Amino acid sequence: MAHARILQQGTIHCFPAGLRDEAGELVNTEISAVLYDGERLLMASDKPVPGDERSAVFALPLTPEGPDDTRLEYLTAARLQQAVKYEDFALTTDGRHVLAVTGFDRIEERGHGLNDYNHLLIWPLGHPEAVQVVDPDPRDGVEGSLELRRKLNLAIGFPYYKLEGLATVPGERGDGLLLFGVREQGNAHDDFEYVSRVVGAHYQITESGNIEFVDALREHFRFVPHEQDGVRFACGLSSLEYDPYHARLYLLTSFEVEEGGEERIGGYLWELSLEEFRDGVTPRLVTTPEGEPLEFEHKAEGLAVLDRERLFVAYDNDRNLALGSVDERDERHACEAPYTVLGLV
Repeated sequence: MAHARILQQGTIHCFPAGLRDEAGELVNTEISAVLYDGERLLMASDKPVPGDERSAVFALPLTPEGPDDTRLEYLTAARLQQAVKYEDFALTTDGRHVLAVTGFDRIEERGHGLNDYNHLLIWPLGHPEAVQVVDPDPRDGVEGSLELRRKLNLAIGFPYYKLEGLATVPGERGDGLLLFGVREQGNAHDDFEYVSRVVGAHYQITESGNIEFVDALREHFRFVPHEQDGVRFACGLSSLEYDPYHARLYLLTSFEVEEGGEERIGGYLWELSLEEFRDGVTPRLVTTPEGEPLEFEHKAEGLAVLDRERLFVAYDNDRNLALGSVDERDERHACEAPYTVLGLV
């Protein structure tokens, strides 16, 4: 069983304090995706960040002192600005391309008004200006991964679902196995249950630098977090991350429940080997060095492997501004995102 301890915590300024949207509402940071490329953290909010010079996707250096938000850079390619509700990032198994997925939790029956919520994007590492849409509908040329949505519908089997995980792992065909984590499923956005399911398909990189699937999307894994010892609240999957140093898959789950009339948010981290994942083995809960469940005090939504011994966790607390142990202050500013660096022991 893996153990982890907190090495560092803090907040990241993601845009100017006091930034407001077109309706005059204060913009809130809601980081849902994070990736580390060896030098920089790539992060994304699941809410738009207004301004032509800004984007919901940005990068910043990671230093020994932590993320350096004084050198934050927004990725402003048109397709990156267009997609809405980013939920996770992944590197392809060869480490040469970045993948980004949105929630796929809404679509119009007729028309294309909500297509921006249905995107899988790919670009060469370090070259976001070359971003492409994966698996668009070839019939109408409208932006959005609409052909992928059709495949997800068949694999997930519910009229409503929400994706929050993305990872690539070595596979038996093509260039690897592309995995999507399902957090919610049900009949509608107000009639669903939290789940921890993983669907996916083998893929290969095309000559144009895009992705094509080489077999059908299907379910590869599922488990029920709250049935495991040490888990206090029902959770849904919130991130997937492959650890190439240990051939291990991490699953991040988070909860947002009401208890005694008060909101409770938090999350848990799970791990299992790639072989165990293929065999459907229930993942192990990551614990503290003392063997207690590692329960995050914030809603853990983004996870990145930094190196052989460290993980980076980003939080999406929605409108909850409490900082808890992350900072001596009681509350964060709306422009700040809390984070934690974990050390594996």
